[in-house]
Amino acid sequence: MSKPNEQPALLKDPNLHVIFGITLSAVMGVASIAPALPVIARSLDVSTEQIGLLITFYTLPGIVLVPIFGILADRIGRKVILVPSLFVFAVFGTACAFTTSFEQLLFFRVLQGFGSAALGTLNVALLGDLYSGNRRATAIGYNGSVLSLGTASYPAVGGALAILGWNYPFYLSLLAIPVGIFAITTLRPVPLNSGMKLSEYFKNIRSALWSRKVLSLFLGMFLTFIMLYGTFLTFFPILLDEEFGKSSFLIGIILSGSSLITAVAASQLGPLTRRFSEASLIFAASVLYFIIFLTIPAVENIWYMIIPVAIFGLAQGINIPSMLNLLTGQAPPEYRAAFLSVNWLIIRIGQALGPYLLGIVYLFYGIYGTFYFSAFISALFILVNLFLLLPASRKK
Repeated sequence: MSKPNEQPALLKDPNLHVIFGITLSAVMGVASIAPALPVIARSLDVSTEQIGLLITFYTLPGIVLVPIFGILADRIGRKVILVPSLFVFAVFGTACAFTTSFEQLLFFRVLQGFGSAALGTLNVALLGDLYSGNRRATAIGYNGSVLSLGTASYPAVGGALAILGWNYPFYLSLLAIPVGIFAITTLRPVPLNSGMKLSEYFKNIRSALWSRKVLSLFLGMFLTFIMLYGTFLTFFPILLDEEFGKSSFLIGIILSGSSLITAVAASQLGPLTRRFSEASLIFAASVLYFIIFLTIPAVENIWYMIIPVAIFGLAQGINIPSMLNLLTGQAPPEYRAAFLSVNWLIIRIGQALGPYLLGIVYLFYGIYGTFYFSAFISALFILVNLFLLLPASRKK
């Protein structure tokens, strides 16, 4: 009965707008430079198997810092961690544009990664803090849609900027500064429960994490981000460059098309979860991944590439928001940021390992070998769903 009034109010909520800005900042660090990777490699005289280090070095700091920032966000407040993170991201991301060597660029990418480390945790934690029930699922779906719009627009903008110069996409990092200011002035404070003893705090977190359902979701996230960052964002642009001779701008347009489909699919998470379980949606996505990565090596006409690209976008749109909604529902408010920081840590490891692992595959088996290897990864994801997630969800 309240649904017609609920949805417009949700989209008008300024707190949700701040979360959208955080999400757009979090995804910017990779999506905006992905189509420029071949140009950067040529301009700085870097080999193809090494250029993925730009993504790996950016994601590495999160492996150490994400859990620390999650605990601090629970104990001293979300905004205290969030706002400085946005400013650090902006300053050192812009510094990347002024480097003159690949070594300097990697150094500033690490520092930018320090700023981005907390963003992917805090945006989801805030969604859990501010919303509940199907309203939370709808908000997470909307946020997933915004994320996908970012990954749709950033490659196109980054690819276009790379035509002007390899370093121009890094100037986009400046957009995180107004997001930080908006967060200071707008974001509603989240009440803290810092009276809990640290020993009890860590004991409760460990208990919440150690369940079949949560562990299967973590494993699913890990495999998903190996495929996303290793295959689709790193070696798919290289495929389009090496085998089809496409420019960085056109590569950005193709990546954008996939993300637009992801945005549409993610925006429907609320209605979808009223008809299907999140576990069923995740399983369907895992099957689609497997089909996609087996299909891409067989595509010889660039126009036919639209089909696997579109299916990948659909799979992303139903997979990641569904996993995030399930995980957020498993996280009690008093240690939600720390709980979700473990998920973001796992995502970071997948992001960092993906380009490196696929780079090794590329070195020995060529560009098409990376897609067959990704089909193997997606097959593992199918098994995770069949034997871990689906049975655990039925018990619930």
